[in-house]
Amino acid sequence: MKLCPLSLLLALSFLAQVGLQAQTISPVVPSPGLPSPVVPAAEAPSALPPIERLATEAQQALFNAADRATNNSSKAPINLPGIQSKGRKTTFSAPKLEDPSSWKKDSAHKIATMTISFGGNEEQVMFELYPQDAPQTVSNFLDNCETGAYNGLAFHRAIQGFIVQTGDPLTSDEDARERWGTGGEGKTVPAEIKRIHRKGAVAMGRKADKVNPSRRSNGYQFYFALGNFASLDNNYTVFGQIIDGLDVIERIAKMPVDSNDCPVARIEIKNIRISDHKGPMYLNTASVDADGSPIRARPNSTQGPIGRLFRRIW
Repeated sequence: MKLCPLSLLLALSFLAQVGLQAQTISPVVPSPGLPSPVVPAAEAPSALPPIERLATEAQQALFNAADRATNNSSKAPINLPGIQSKGRKTTFSAPKLEDPSSWKKDSAHKIATMTISFGGNEEQVMFELYPQDAPQTVSNFLDNCETGAYNGLAFHRAIQGFIVQTGDPLTSDEDARERWGTGGEGKTVPAEIKRIHRKGAVAMGRKADKVNPSRRSNGYQFYFALGNFASLDNNYTVFGQIIDGLDVIERIAKMPVDSNDCPVARIEIKNIRISDHKGPMYLNTASVDADGSPIRARPNSTQGPIGRLFRRIW
């Protein structure tokens, strides 16, 4: 039987209210640090394939709705029964972000290209890394990417207008959902707090000051900031900045979540590739995404000979 989008959303709402009641969380909006391990109030019923399918279909419906939105910033947050709306962090005015097309000809940049399985599609997010400001953090991140540590991990926290977080090794196991957000502490990295939280900043999660006064970063978990957050500055290590695909992260933040702000339907990292790029990175005006915006060209080092040839021609 084919269900209309409204029926799918109501089914997903039922999941958030009933199927995930085994999780508990503080009523305040969490910071990007690691939450305390949640204590299950009761054993949750096993997830059934039909329910998982409904959740995925509902995610696809919302994904398509977000794609059709022409002015996301002016639209009210999506409110569905059983999906909690929480306070937001105060933002501040920040200078305009640097345009990659204005990078100097002789400049060198290290780029991470993350492929995400989301809403039945594969999306890409590119972000520049800052080894000059956070050398140990970037080195650790590169090691994780090289060993494939992030492949197959899920996004375990999504708060609209605030952050989207991933990288917890525990998210490879759906049966460990109650502990998602608490993993990866077997390895930590010294704090390298220099850069501020501009919209699109990429930073490492960590435990709270009470148990982590030196503010060491978690060895795996990282998050994307969805605003210019002065309240997070001087507290977390920022090691990168999104240069393309911020809209993908913002759509993830709109997905229905459970009481732990974890997306109900799985959103997964397929892989993260690291490449070196020299000089400016231009928009590919010959290709546009769904809303007509030009798509930024991939770094030279990730393109084959044919791709580089067409880049020169166009």
